[in-house]
Amino acid sequence: MAEMSDSNFDKTTVIQQAIASCCGAIITSLFVTPLDVIKTRLQAQSNPFPKGKCFVYSNGLMDHICVCENGDSKAWYKKTGHFKGTLDALVKIIQIEGIKSLWSGLPPTLIMALPTTVIYFTCYDQLSEALKSRLGKDDEHIPVLAGSLSRFGSVTVVSPLELIRTRMQYRKLSYKQLYTCISSKVATDGWFSLWRGWSSTVLRDVPFSAMYWYNYERFKKTMCKEFGAHEPTFFIAFTSGAASGSIAAVITLPFDVVKTHRQTELWESETLKIPQRDCTSTWAVMRKIVAKNGITGLFAGIIPRLFKVAPACAIMISTYEYGKSFFSHLNEKMNQRP
Repeated sequence: MAEMSDSNFDKTTVIQQAIASCCGAIITSLFVTPLDVIKTRLQAQSNPFPKGKCFVYSNGLMDHICVCENGDSKAWYKKTGHFKGTLDALVKIIQIEGIKSLWSGLPPTLIMALPTTVIYFTCYDQLSEALKSRLGKDDEHIPVLAGSLSRFGSVTVVSPLELIRTRMQYRKLSYKQLYTCISSKVATDGWFSLWRGWSSTVLRDVPFSAMYWYNYERFKKTMCKEFGAHEPTFFIAFTSGAASGSIAAVITLPFDVVKTHRQTELWESETLKIPQRDCTSTWAVMRKIVAKNGITGLFAGIIPRLFKVAPACAIMISTYEYGKSFFSHLNEKMNQRP
């Protein structure tokens, strides 16, 4: 396996970084989506979702709100089946519904994940390089600052698109109807209404990003020293990504639980016309969860989250780094030509 230069940024263009991040997002989605399709089916089997209620489907890159109609949903939640476990579910879904069912919901994932990923990873590289020139190449604050700012920016830019996507997902709207719907919402509630749910996303994703990049850079350097490598290999990037993603996922899990509660309540309020409950702020929802289920309620679903986030982070970062390495070597060859 080819080694990847730690200075790939200097040898790659912004367009090449964007292409590398796109490839990473596509490959991550292809690998991780089947895991969450199976998890959702198993979850539905043990605790069926009633008509009119919704659940959050997440494949490591994007969250999707799915609403159940007549005990069914349009893409992610189909008939429950009778599965004995993960492997049994995998085999039966392929046999009964075909292998394509394992990638249910992939198109909307890519539509949202690609712009988010491009903005996020490209901004991280750009900010890191800018901060290195000001703070010094080895400053440990750089991954934290660059990771936080890039995630904050990507979440803010994509948040209105997420609202539009959820509207289109629930109702088949033409672009004219969608424009009318959004225009009336802006006229009634103002432009900031397009960013509803933004705060809970920021509270989860920005700390996650800060911890992820800080630990990733540290693990990468440590493993390079341990293996005597001058440059990080694909294996080092993969392992560092999985470890740092797992740590960040566990620490930020309470905010993920809160975001899930707020997303489902917001969906029911917006599309199903179910009045929102009184506790709508992030901290109010958190207090409500603790009062009902104790502190452990804030860490519900920790195992499924780790099974999803660890491979997603590992595949994404290693593919991205390898993509930059490929373009770096390609650029060197092009420059060496007379």
